[in-house]
Amino acid sequence: MTDPMQAGRRRMRLAARCRVVTEAQAFGLVVFCAILFNAALMGVETYSGLAAEYRQVLRAAEECCLALFTIEMLLRLGAYADRPKAFFRDPWNLFDLAIVASAFVPLIRENTTLLRLLRLARVLRTARFLPHLRILLVAVGRSLPGTASFLFIGALVLYVYAMVGWVCFAESDPKHYGSVGRAALTLFLLTTLDGLTDAVRAGLQISRLSIIYYASYALLASFVLVNVLIGVVLNSLDEAREMEEEAGRVPPPGKGPDPAGEVRERIATARRALDEIEAGLDKDSRTGRQLESASRTGC
Repeated sequence: MTDPMQAGRRRMRLAARCRVVTEAQAFGLVVFCAILFNAALMGVETYSGLAAEYRQVLRAAEECCLALFTIEMLLRLGAYADRPKAFFRDPWNLFDLAIVASAFVPLIRENTTLLRLLRLARVLRTARFLPHLRILLVAVGRSLPGTASFLFIGALVLYVYAMVGWVCFAESDPKHYGSVGRAALTLFLLTTLDGLTDAVRAGLQISRLSIIYYASYALLASFVLVNVLIGVVLNSLDEAREMEEEAGRVPPPGKGPDPAGEVRERIATARRALDEIEAGLDKDSRTGRQLESASRTGC
């Protein structure tokens, strides 16, 4: 039967050795270069002539990249051998594990399109090694709830103006306002202010009041709503930066205080103290017996 204490020590030693490797700067640089090399391979494969001529070489290079990513993932899993639950609490670990493990799934491995998309997703793993890119990706993820609210409000504004445009310009300009769908598409393209001058000129030929319609839409859609979206993204960027700084202040696994290790060290210290006390008592007892024997001899 395996001793739980001994098994725990083996896991701790394994985790410590794997952390030494994964936290090394050279290890991160090798993985980062492998990700870029994998992206370059995908670019080369888009040239049919090169892909046909060097098919075997490209295939072998892809297998080497996959093997390196698999070894990297095993080492990262080994670094959490003493605390496996902590590995699955990190979203980046889950993302890396899903990307690497999916290459071994039979249905995905046989589907060329899905496999290429997953290989392309490996490029996003560079965020692990680039803190600023990681902050941007986290900010985009945190801005999604606010962006959804913005899209709802924007769609509502677009629909209202499309209906007004259909009522006012459907007969005079059926090409752009013949239906609510065409009107919405026209206004959506005007959100970037591209073609607004031509639209205003065409509207003025219909009615001079059209300037109010286009001016209010440009002000509301192109300035107010876009600035609101920028504010949402910037707010999420600040939150992501604070999260990154807070995570940087947390000591990595194995470098922070270990409560179990402190307890074991205290127990060992107490045992040494007891051994010293016991040794001292034995010495005093032997000295006392020697003195007693000497006094008896003198008598």
